[in-house]
Order: sequence, then C-alpha cells, then structure tokens
Amino acid sequence: MDSSQASTLGTSGSGGNGLVSAQTNDTANATPNDDPKQNLNQVINSIQKTLGLLHQLYLTVSSFNAASQLPLLQRLNSLVTELDNMAKLSEKCNIQVPMEVLKWVTKGKTDAFKGLRKHLLEELEQAFPDEVESYREIRASAAAVS
Repeated sequence: MDSSQASTLGTSGSGGNGLVSAQTNDTANATPNDDPKQNLNQVINSIQKTLGLLHQLYLTVSSFNAASQLPLLQRLNSLVTELDNMAKLSEKCNIQVPMEVLKWVTKGKTDAFKGLRKHLLEELEQAFPDEVESYREIRASAAAVS
C-alpha cells in the first residue's frame, strides 16, 4: 500500500475493518446513551488504523533505500497524527482499568526495552568495540556520581 492509499484509508474512518456504514448509521442515530459506545468504537478504529500504519512503517524500514525516504517520512507523520487523534478520542472514554493490568503492561514494556537495549549494545559492540567501551565507562562513572 503506497502513501496515497494510506491517506485514503485514513480519511475513510473505518480503520480498514469494513465497518464504515455501520459507524455512519450509529453516528446519525446517536443518542446520549450511545455516546460511550460510539467513542469506544472510534478509539478501536483508531487503534486498528495505527496498527496498519505501524505495519506499513515496518515494511518501509525493512526495505529502506534512498528512494523510500519520502514515504518513510510520510508514514511517520501519519503515525504521529493518528496517535494524536487516538489520544484525543481516548479522552472521551471513561474505562476503568485494573491496576494489575497496568502493572503487567508496564513490566512487559520495561522488559522489552531492557532486551532491546541489551541487543543493541551487543550489535554495537561488534561494530564499534572502542566506542561501546567508552560508553560503558561513562555510564559507570555517571552511576558512581549519583
């Protein structure tokens, strides 16, 4: 899917799930009782669109060359725009999330970033051993000071 298709997808409001007509009907007949459900559906559609944008971004990055720089920037901008839209839409939703779920997600993210950091340092050490050694010395001295 090229960037023009991605922007067309973004303006359809469906998030790529084929529910445009159902959502349009819900909006036209919305009552105050339907608002929370409608708001949640909009957030879900935004999440689905974001996942599609992330997939496109992954494909662009994995086969990156000089010619793909503009599509990469366009997809990054689309992702940032959609994340901003998702944040605005989510403010309209009042969903109670148990604290255990938040702790579980936070721990998963922390573990994933630790693994990524370790992997990146291993890769960097193979390519730039002197620089990584200097980096580790700086980190150790900074940790000793604080």
